[in-house]
Amino acid sequence: MNDRSPQLPFRLVASDIDGTLIHEDGTLGASTLDVIHALPVPLVLVTGRPVRWLRQLYDQMPEPVPAVCANGAVVYDPHTDEVLRADPLSVDLLLDVTKRLRDAVPDIALAVEVDEGRRFWYEEAWPLRWETDTDLVRVLASPEELTSVPAVKLLARSERYEPDEFAELVSRTLAGFAETTHSSKSALVEISAAGVTKAAGLAWLCERHGIQADEVIAFGDMPNDIPMLTWAGHSVAMGNAHPAVRAVADEIGPTNDEDGVATYLRGVFRL
Repeated sequence: MNDRSPQLPFRLVASDIDGTLIHEDGTLGASTLDVIHALPVPLVLVTGRPVRWLRQLYDQMPEPVPAVCANGAVVYDPHTDEVLRADPLSVDLLLDVTKRLRDAVPDIALAVEVDEGRRFWYEEAWPLRWETDTDLVRVLASPEELTSVPAVKLLARSERYEPDEFAELVSRTLAGFAETTHSSKSALVEISAAGVTKAAGLAWLCERHGIQADEVIAFGDMPNDIPMLTWAGHSVAMGNAHPAVRAVADEIGPTNDEDGVATYLRGVFRL
């Protein structure tokens, strides 16, 4: 990453992807592409996505940029295809957490991101909707296989609850044992090892490059962005953001479909 000149207000831009940087159809707007190309400071993607889901975005960008993936569990360098840091849930923790979840929610469906987020394993009850690469994605042969290796993220679904209700239930069930968050409009909760958040992953990357929290501007739209938005020196919630995100952000920007990140950054950096 490159440093900025002293007169610029921030040394790094951190942005969530889905619901923030890209449109609802998964595309980067022309204005956003222009701003990414013109930014005088580094851009870092900070996302709940696994590493294997970055290619769809990188293929649209002038060049790939570093990414904090899996809600902070993985820090990825696309130029070398190297995971710089991984902080997974251990096998012992997975065993404990999954037992607590199954006891609390009998109909729960579980899945794991393994191999630093390059592979996805899921139970038969999991509603797999779009991933079809059987080399990277597969159904588990048995419930025990779910906890057989460390995972950078555990995912939980239920058909019985509304999204925020389910997130609250899982949070109470795992309080003190693991980090829980959500970024979906369905009853899907994302679970990481204790202390693993978007803020923690971004802070690690920033420290590596001598960048302080108050030199970072961050953008997001869903509850999994809240740790990052409260850590950064300045935070912007998208116009389409979840109410909990709007409540903690320093400012509310335009929506993602209005190229809100680009619009805001044009003003900050006078692009």
